[in-house]
Amino acid sequence: MKVTANERLHQNYCLLKLTVEQPLPEMFPGQFVEVRVDNSPSTFLRRPISINYVDKQANELWLLIQLVGEGTRKLAEARVGDIINVMLPLGNGFTIPSSEERGKKLLLIGGGVGTAPMLYLGAWLKTAGFEPTFLLGARSQNDLLQLEQFRTYGEVFVTTEDGSMGEKAYVTNHSLLKNTHFDHIYTCGPKPMMMAVARYASAEDIDCEVSLENTMACGLGACLCCVEKLKDEHHVCVCTEGPVFNIKKLSWQI
Repeated sequence: MKVTANERLHQNYCLLKLTVEQPLPEMFPGQFVEVRVDNSPSTFLRRPISINYVDKQANELWLLIQLVGEGTRKLAEARVGDIINVMLPLGNGFTIPSSEERGKKLLLIGGGVGTAPMLYLGAWLKTAGFEPTFLLGARSQNDLLQLEQFRTYGEVFVTTEDGSMGEKAYVTNHSLLKNTHFDHIYTCGPKPMMMAVARYASAEDIDCEVSLENTMACGLGACLCCVEKLKDEHHVCVCTEGPVFNIKKLSWQI
């Protein structure tokens, strides 16, 4: 895929926009890609990255990349015109409600780089006739990314750990959850955050799907790096059976 833009949104985040000559394949919210990192001697494995957005008009794939190691920092150096090897789309995405359920209240909760798949999901739901609500959490105001894009698709609420924007709290302590009942929750972010969201959803009897961020080296179910234990004692590969799971299937102590 050819790089059409590399936008540094934050000192630790960049937004890569990629395209190909032929039309992009259909990609669903919650799916991911595996990116090969070239010219990085210590980076042997591909990097799994959530699909942040698909601009069908521009035939572009957006990848929001957090710079956490040599591999992702190398990707952040990509220049317009560079070619990047990408396997896509991989995994299974979020459940999209049927048209008969358009009255349902849908909450999309993202924390840190886990906000990435929430943007594409929100866009998809908006196109399908829903009015999604976003609840985004970060350490500080500077770590809240793509807010204007999120506001295009629904109402946005935020929390920050330092109180620099929105409510000073974790997402599960936001007043929105005390004042509004939702019918379905989608979430992605750090595992402790997702587990807290799952506990809230379970206590309130709200259907909830989480997008797991287990280490995925191959993306095809071969390396067994991403295995997750389910409630029925079976072990599955997150990359092929997920990364999205209904919390009722997971072995988490909810």
